[in-house]
Amino acid sequence: MTSQAQRYLEKLDIGYSYRLAKRMEEHCTNPVLGYRTAGSPAEIATGDMLASEMKKIGFSKVWKDAVTVDAWEFEKAELSFTDTEGQERRVQLGAYQTNFVTDGPTAYELVYAGKGTEADYEGLDVTGRLVLVEINQRNEWWINYPVYQAYLKGAAALIAVQTGGYGEVDDAALNAQDIAGPPEAAAFSISRKDAGVLKELLADSATVAVTLDACTRVERDRTTYNIIGELTGRNPDRKIMLSAHYDSYFDGFQDDNTAISMMLGMGKALVETGWQPENTILFCAMASEEWGVADSQFDWSTGAYEQVFTVHPEWRGQVIADLNFELPALAHGTRARIRSTYEYVDFLEEFLENLPELTQGYPEETRITAPIETWSDDFSIAIAGIPSMVNDFTGGSFMETHYHSQFDNDTYYDEDVYRLHHELFGLLLLAIDKTRVVPLNFAGTFQKAKEALDLDWCARTEADGESLAQALDEAAALAQQVYDRAAAINRGQAPDEDAGRLERQLLNLFQQTQDTFVRIDWYGNVQFPQESLQESLELLHGAAVAVGVEVVTHARRLKRSQAFAKTGIGSKTAFLRVIAGKHLHHAGNVQPGHPGAVLRRRKYRHLQQGKGFVRRDQTGTSQFIQRAQKSAGHIGIGIIQRSVKIPEQVADRLHSDFLSSALSASFASVLSGSPSSGVSGSTLLTSAFSTRWSTMLST
Repeated sequence: MTSQAQRYLEKLDIGYSYRLAKRMEEHCTNPVLGYRTAGSPAEIATGDMLASEMKKIGFSKVWKDAVTVDAWEFEKAELSFTDTEGQERRVQLGAYQTNFVTDGPTAYELVYAGKGTEADYEGLDVTGRLVLVEINQRNEWWINYPVYQAYLKGAAALIAVQTGGYGEVDDAALNAQDIAGPPEAAAFSISRKDAGVLKELLADSATVAVTLDACTRVERDRTTYNIIGELTGRNPDRKIMLSAHYDSYFDGFQDDNTAISMMLGMGKALVETGWQPENTILFCAMASEEWGVADSQFDWSTGAYEQVFTVHPEWRGQVIADLNFELPALAHGTRARIRSTYEYVDFLEEFLENLPELTQGYPEETRITAPIETWSDDFSIAIAGIPSMVNDFTGGSFMETHYHSQFDNDTYYDEDVYRLHHELFGLLLLAIDKTRVVPLNFAGTFQKAKEALDLDWCARTEADGESLAQALDEAAALAQQVYDRAAAINRGQAPDEDAGRLERQLLNLFQQTQDTFVRIDWYGNVQFPQESLQESLELLHGAAVAVGVEVVTHARRLKRSQAFAKTGIGSKTAFLRVIAGKHLHHAGNVQPGHPGAVLRRRKYRHLQQGKGFVRRDQTGTSQFIQRAQKSAGHIGIGIIQRSVKIPEQVADRLHSDFLSSALSASFASVLSGSPSSGVSGSTLLTSAFSTRWSTMLST
């Protein structure tokens, strides 16, 4: 361990980070529940406090970058009613990013609509009423579906109770998530405990008289601020980012106060050691991560997206790594994990091999996992062309129990885990700062792309999958040689006079790889381009088989008929229309009357290709029908406006040009740009890989 690393570990003050995390709870939009929402006075005041703290720490520079977001202020939501024992009850509701202002307590009738599907509204008049529904957002559907269904039916607002998936810690838990829909479709959340009392009343009556006093407002195009502290390095134009977000639902102690305070705690320790970095270190407190864009499926991570795409696009090519932090003060599973883009995996694994003994926060050793996911700011930063990583926060039970509820507080605080993350990422920052060439290895990316290539579907659609696979192997071999060369320079085992040129090439290739290889499906899962296409083919094939395009045995035909009967759709033709229509709409077409895609898609537009209807583990006919059965009620809200016909040949061919041309074009553009018409995609791909990587090796 270097002397600088030792001094850093000695200077760490975990108590400082904890206290700063608690201070961040002072400013809120709702005096009872908290909330520090996008563009709100509470968010801006907290940002000002963080800027002041950065100056006290002694950063070289501190400034505020203005970004434009859609703002949300949630001041209150109190529901009052008389229970079965004649007692007046006043309960707190949580809220979603919608508009609903009562100007004082206002009388409403409340009705119960099951899960809020179209079938649940049969014979039910909800015009001007509040609608209570049950939802499990983790295992069923997102909140925007029942909310918009209620809106189309004329309801004043929807009140949702989580039956599971989120807020499982206590029956008193409220839950908040991004709405992914338009602000005019009003929505609130209620605890299972309070919803249970209302359901008792509704057991004896179709409606319950209630009063609601609420104020929740969305305002378009407001200004908020990302707060930046800088430690200027010897090389001012070569940068390393640290990032976390300072907006929150409820108090947000874990998500993400402790991440902001850890980042500043790390900076404080480094300043106190007198450290002079080789590169400029940027400490970025990002606004509006939880939500910041109305009418969008991708309505989160807005502050970070605007920072790297709008405010500082020049950071692409300058920043060699982003270390993002999320929920670092609790244990996620049995080991710490650094979740990274594929290209940083080799460097991170080498880093772990040389770590000194750190605080034992987990029973098992730290590991690396890839790729990054869409759920945090590191994804927005990566697709801008900045290699990114984050402390993995998806393991363990916290996400199902405490996450995005009023129980996200310091009762779940784990000081040993928190200290470990301070130590681990501080030492990682020091290690990256010592590099002369950004340590990106594209070999893993190309190998993963090959593994995701379904040669069976390539053969069935006459796509030249074998050539693509061979080209990816060749590219991986060349990429490994380039990485070995960069690693030798970083270890001082090779001359570094060409380090700058090699780094520029690698960062440019990283951007091209992100643009070409990274796609996301309807659920936000990260995929390679061909995975989306292959899943589309599998879905269409499954639909064709399900409606009897292929000859099947009597037993299978009977089983299929029973499955259709369970969907309640009514006929095979209607089923095919629903399935194909939902898939094709979800693949990027506008969905009339539906919040999921009546969108201002400021973010991720170039990634929204081939979004799948089902998850990767749900392909195949039986799972396909099961998923359709779950969604059938919601499809009736007006998503499907037209009939989609699929010819019989779809079961066997599914048009060879579909996969062949799209897949070849996607891969061919990785290193060479778009292929010319009339030239084989795989041929272009092979020559492009060989030429570009061989040039890098020779120079």
